[in-house]
Amino acid sequence: MSEYGGLGVLRVPSRMLWLPDIVLYNNADGNYEPTLMTKALVYNTGTIYWLPPAIYKSSCRIDVKYFPFDEQHCTMKFGSWTYDGRVLDLVMMDEDVDLEDYWESGEWDILGSPGTKHTAKYDCCEEIYTDITFTFIIRRKPLFYTVNLIIPCVLISFLSVLVFYLPSDCGEKISLCISVLLALTVFLLLISEIIPPTSVLIPLIGRYLLFTMVLVTCSIVITVIVLNVHHRSPSTHCMPRWVRRVFLEIIPPWLGMRKYNPGRATHEDIVKVDGNIELKEFDYIPQRQSIDENIRPNECFSAGSKVRTISRDVFSGRERDSMCLRALCCGSGSNDVGEAMKNVQYIADHLRNEDEFNTKSEEWKYVAMVLDRIFLFVYLIAVICGTGIIILSAPNIFNSYEVQT
Repeated sequence: MSEYGGLGVLRVPSRMLWLPDIVLYNNADGNYEPTLMTKALVYNTGTIYWLPPAIYKSSCRIDVKYFPFDEQHCTMKFGSWTYDGRVLDLVMMDEDVDLEDYWESGEWDILGSPGTKHTAKYDCCEEIYTDITFTFIIRRKPLFYTVNLIIPCVLISFLSVLVFYLPSDCGEKISLCISVLLALTVFLLLISEIIPPTSVLIPLIGRYLLFTMVLVTCSIVITVIVLNVHHRSPSTHCMPRWVRRVFLEIIPPWLGMRKYNPGRATHEDIVKVDGNIELKEFDYIPQRQSIDENIRPNECFSAGSKVRTISRDVFSGRERDSMCLRALCCGSGSNDVGEAMKNVQYIADHLRNEDEFNTKSEEWKYVAMVLDRIFLFVYLIAVICGTGIIILSAPNIFNSYEVQT
């Protein structure tokens, strides 16, 4: 060293030196050589230090089962291509990879990068070859996917619960179901572009979307059935006794609903035929001494019979003074009055039939309301349980970890 002016190191072109053919076994781009052949440092002690810049692309099998809460284990296997362990021995300088020049990724965190030395014997040769394999343990940062995929999907799935709370008369139940289904389809197409394509398994977020789509599809079928029940009428369907018993009396109190109580007609019904004639119907009560001054109660009426009268505003002058209720009831009046009574009877029967028709139609609507309430609770429980089971099945969702520095 003193003979050469104290020179302790020489920078020699690497092509002038013997270089070991160390390559990356699981290379993914086909380029096994460094990008730039830099000079090597030759020390006076005989040590040669050569650190060429290189970018390696290795293949790694990605497990997307718990995407986007997944953790990957990727390996990089370095070894000599032709020299066996007797000629070239590989020695690890440190247990982990030096991350001093590592540029932090916005998508992955490196939890560890341990290296191990292996010896292997291949079928082609009798010699034993050595290699060093570094295992990179990386975990995906889920914030981006949580905000842009998971939270919208969960909100849309809970939004579909409102389908069963929406009244059937509004006419928008099917539209809401189909809108939710289309929104989930768009999210499924978006996820298919993000995650690596594989047919081995379905990722966690994909399973959740499929689960939600199945629920929304079932909600469409159930909504169609409920609307069919809602629009039923006595002219097309006859309600069985067990349906009336179960859905109108037994189930409503368990769902926080009142029992079905149809509006009953009062003891006296008043119907306006036109501007002058007023029809009245009331129950005859035998304890009364008289219904009108011109009749006695037992001459024309029996207990529980219906009495129909025409308001006296129709008549004027002598007709109002001479016309009495006996003529209307017992038929002792003129033929015109009898014809009027037939018309009055027809109108009353028609109104009674119409009330009965409306009452039975309201019963079908109440059954549809009970069905909506039942499926509201069932669907809500299914969404909550399904969301919890699928999302919380990821083992690393709540685990804290330290990043390697």
